[in-house]
Amino acid sequence: MRIVAFSDAVIAIAVTLLVLEIRPPQDAGRLVQGLAALWPSYMAYGLTFMLIGQVWANHHVMFDHIRSADRMVLFLNTVLLMDIAFLPFAASVLAKAFHDGHGQRIAVVLHGIAFELAAILFNVIWWYARHDRRLLVTTIDSAGVRAIGRRFRLALAWIATGTLLGALFPALGVAVIAAFIPFYWLPIPGEIARVKRRHDRGSQA
Repeated sequence: MRIVAFSDAVIAIAVTLLVLEIRPPQDAGRLVQGLAALWPSYMAYGLTFMLIGQVWANHHVMFDHIRSADRMVLFLNTVLLMDIAFLPFAASVLAKAFHDGHGQRIAVVLHGIAFELAAILFNVIWWYARHDRRLLVTTIDSAGVRAIGRRFRLALAWIATGTLLGALFPALGVAVIAAFIPFYWLPIPGEIARVKRRHDRGSQA
């Protein structure tokens, strides 16, 4: 599907741009101290890279089950990609705020809102595609559809919570959003069960 190939390209560019925001220390004579002082850049890079990685993985999960994309899906996916392309800027703002010690609350909220918008768009695309199962493939059952939907809705609540906390306690907000990373890489139960059944059928053939 061309929409997936195009999306992969945009996501790949976005994660590549992240590392370009990490500037080497100017004073080579104090290189160790200079590298250590860049910890906010490393934090913003790692956090944003892993979150974009989740966007990429779940984008594939979603479009593995979308049979065809009409103009509405194309439009919504374009807005999603526009948001993803904004994320290196949000990461740069986050790193600078923590490095300078000023504006951390706004930076965490900006970073969180950018990912919350992505979560909203995932939910809208999936809701639209699953409505009357018009755009879904026939190989996913109702349990799998619901499991994907639950995971996407959870992302809305989790990121929103981290963003709101970040408006009050920036470090806590970042920690809550970071805690989302290992959990969200867990497989979706409905997906795993369905894949296993297909594999078993293939083994019996």
